[in-house]
Amino acid sequence: MTTVLLIRHAVNDYVKTGRLAGWTPGVHLNEEGLAQAEALGARLAEAPLKALYTSPLERAVETAQAVQAHHPHLPLLMSEGVKEVDFGDWQGMSLSELRKRKLWEVVQHTPSRATFPSGESFPAAQHRAVQAIEHCVHNHPAQLIAFFSHSDVIKLVLAHYLGMHLDTFQRLEISTASISTVQLGHGMPYVVGMNDVAHLRQLKREHKAS
Repeated sequence: MTTVLLIRHAVNDYVKTGRLAGWTPGVHLNEEGLAQAEALGARLAEAPLKALYTSPLERAVETAQAVQAHHPHLPLLMSEGVKEVDFGDWQGMSLSELRKRKLWEVVQHTPSRATFPSGESFPAAQHRAVQAIEHCVHNHPAQLIAFFSHSDVIKLVLAHYLGMHLDTFQRLEISTASISTVQLGHGMPYVVGMNDVAHLRQLKREHKAS
């Protein structure tokens, strides 16, 4: 079976703005995010990784680079399939303003019916992410590969392999710099780990101590 690591990018300052980042360019890891990425890299330093795929957005690439530093023989392969959901006209808007929109309730309660204006639907995002992963799994039989992506995209992928209805995908929690693990072969898929942040515990202890 091929083992797939689904890794969310580390933290950045954009979330503090209260706006929806989406595909906004120039969103980089902050100091805490760089520390998270470094801890992630150390966690995976001895892992027998055979391929590193990343969303082309900066925050994902920078997280992937921290892992690549321990695996310099592996190139970073850009994957549009695991890019953040295309929020269309909602990109960059404040969450407080978006909560007033009728579509907000659809996004929160029946996301399978939600299509973002001038953007994509959650089903479309789920389909392209799963297809991208399945394609890469086909190219890496019985190997360990990693994808660096975004919270909603990882939740959508996990929901697919868990057999969850898309309307319940927001019940999953995917923290920054977390690792979720799926094993894919010729039989049924296995989700063997979700939202693993063990490598960040020392950072949290150091933060509390300071």
